[in-house]
Order: sequence, then C-alpha cells, then structure tokens
Amino acid sequence: MAIRSAAKIVFAATLIVTSCLSVAENARAATEDDPLLLMGILDQLELRDAAGDSNLSWDGQGWFGKDLRKLWFKTEGERAGGSTTEAELQFLYSKAIAKYWELQIGVRHDFKPSPSRSWAAIGIQGLAPYFFETDIALFIGESGRTALRLESEYELLLTQRLILTPDIEVNFYGQDDTDLGLGSGLSDLEVGLRLRYEIRREFAPYIGVNWTKLFGNTADFARFAGEDTSEAQLVIGLRAWF
Repeated sequence: MAIRSAAKIVFAATLIVTSCLSVAENARAATEDDPLLLMGILDQLELRDAAGDSNLSWDGQGWFGKDLRKLWFKTEGERAGGSTTEAELQFLYSKAIAKYWELQIGVRHDFKPSPSRSWAAIGIQGLAPYFFETDIALFIGESGRTALRLESEYELLLTQRLILTPDIEVNFYGQDDTDLGLGSGLSDLEVGLRLRYEIRREFAPYIGVNWTKLFGNTADFARFAGEDTSEAQLVIGLRAWF
C-alpha cells in the first residue's frame, strides 16, 4: 500500500517501533543469552572528486534489538556545492528467516531531490554464498510508482588490517518520474572499489574509486538537462562502527 505523505512516514515508523518492542519474545529471547544490542555502521563517509569538483557522500545503517528481531535504520545521501542534493532515510522492522538472512519491512522517505518521495519497503538482507553481503529491496510509492534496488559488496583481506572492498548498486524503476529525471527500467549502476586500513577494527580510513552510469530514459533525461551519463570519481573517506 502506498505511503502518501511524510507525516504518514512518521506514523508508520512509530507503529514499527511499537510492534518491535511489544512482540512477545520466545523462550530463547527471554534468557540472558539473547540480550538487547545496538549496532551502528558508518559504511561510507567520503569526499568524491571528479574533474576538480568535490562532493560529500555518506552511507550508513544501524539496528537495535535481539538476535531474531531488530529495528533498522538506513540512510544515504550526497552534498554538493554547499547544499544537499540527495538524502534518503529508511526505518525497517527485521526478522530472521534463515541462517544469515533477514526479512525487512518498513518505510523509506527521499527528502532530496525535490519533490520528495515516500515509499513502503520490503526486502531481504544477508550473506550470500562466498560471503557476499547482499541487500535486495522493493519499494512501492504513490501513483503506482515502484522501484527495485540490488546491492552487494565483498571484503577481500589483503592483510589483517588492509582490506579491499568492491561493491555494486543497481536501481530499477517501474515507470518514468519526469520530475526527478528517472526513467523506467534499468536506471543507474554504481560500482566502487575501496581500500581501507583498519587502525582499529572500528576505525578505518580508505581511498578508492567510484563509477556511476545512467541508462535508458534516465540517461536521456540527463542528456536533455546537459548532464553527464557516466562519471568516475576518486574517493577518500572513513569507515567506522560501534
């Protein structure tokens, strides 16, 4: 069911929190072996530079709960020219459905670019074979809008402290959104390669490259607006968690 306004996002998120805290835990969750835990990951906080133009990008997530049930938040966005150009926030209720896999249901709100968009969200997140961290989400918005996002990354340990991480994100949309310059079908692809050094496991600066490519009608909208349809950027950033 489509979420029609940002106010409903807050209301829906409140319901999720209430449900998460009011669910009766099973015998396992009632023991001290399954305590309440809190986790936060700032996966990417980085400066991206291309052709002399720099912008700030972030990607983070965290959760609160127990082993089988959690309340998640996810956020990502970008600032350029002193203003926020992209900003997204998700609130999700998560339940373990298999070893290393969780089902997630909740809401997503895109604050930027304007006009803002609100979505219902459902997806799965976990560890695929060969240790690929995977996040697959379907979003349902107003006026019949739909979107599908596929994300995956892999950590290659070069040493105990030096880690190379390739990652990929692909977005699909069910229909054109001319106000935001998004086309139906395959919209965009983002591929990154980052090399981090863990000063501590919780604190790791990194360098890398990031490449984005637009496709289909999204690329056509970008060309019409005089924008590039592909871009390679050098990045320097920080990864941290607690």
